Amino acid sequence: MSQSLHRALTILAELGEDSKTLDQLATTLGVHKSTVLRLLQTMEGERFVTHDAEHRYRLGSRLFELANRSLEGRDVRTAARPHLTALNAETGQTIHLATYESGEAIYIDKLDATQSVRMYSRIGRPAPLHCTAVGKVLVSAQPRGLWREIAEGLEYRPFTERTIRTPEQYLAELELVASQGFAEDHEEHESFVNCVAVPIRNGTGAVVAALSMSVPDMLLDHDQVLGLLPRVRAAADAVSTELGWSPGLDR
Repeated sequence: MSQSLHRALTILAELGEDSKTLDQLATTLGVHKSTVLRLLQTMEGERFVTHDAEHRYRLGSRLFELANRSLEGRDVRTAARPHLTALNAETGQTIHLATYESGEAIYIDKLDATQSVRMYSRIGRPAPLHCTAVGKVLVSAQPRGLWREIAEGLEYRPFTERTIRTPEQYLAELELVASQGFAEDHEEHESFVNCVAVPIRNGTGAVVAALSMSVPDMLLDHDQVLGLLPRVRAAADAVSTELGWSPGLDR
């Protein structure tokens, strides 16, 4: 990759986390401030970055335009939005939509709970494969011959005491998800949060996304969240139907 391109992409990734000063960006890149300034000026001219009166740089409007076009171009997101909205309104809980891209589960849509509780997740960010319900659904939909390779390549960061810690535990979990047709995150990613997820399929029956509902246990306990699984599945099936899936196809 071109060195300048690599530096520009690193800048965008850094600004995606928070605004940064020229000095902070130069330190991150390990180059002189003048080099970074030239890149920033070019990127600012194309509206990929902007800066405020205190000379802190942040992402620019052009990047958001491109991001929105990319998201709007995803047929599954467009088809799913009305059903996610209805499920969110019906249950009052946080609803996620995620797809599997380049070995990661990426959130492509999210509707926050109608209560004041907000989840850590964000659109565009990856969901850990080993401890999120959407991650488990999406990996279990991959060819079984790839499961072990995926399992052995994960980091297994221990987010909570319940987080899966080994490839063998994860492989057993994938078998369970594949057999029952849904996945759980039972306080594995965030303490006191339970989640259920189900697959969304296209006209060929292939899993193209995962739809999930996340609930803090201060609102509903684990069994109550499982009790809402039929509603989550109905929403996912409605999206799948719009994508050409037929109930006669195997799940």
